[in-house]
Amino acid sequence: MENRTARLTLLIDPRKKQLFEEICAEHDLTPSQVVRRLIRQYIIDNAGNRELPDWLKPGGKAGE
Repeated sequence: MENRTARLTLLIDPRKKQLFEEICAEHDLTPSQVVRRLIRQYIIDNAGNRELPDWLKPGGKAGE
């Protein structure tokens, strides 16, 4: 599993935040879990020629 030692702070419209949190709860996920998945997928989709670590490669153990 990935180390979770870095913090990412972002600003978001309060209405979007509320809706996002409601949808996350409906799927029994925390907002942090969903954001980590989005970031991981974005990296995979846009890495270009970069070599991905094994834990980020499709089929690798990516954690959450």
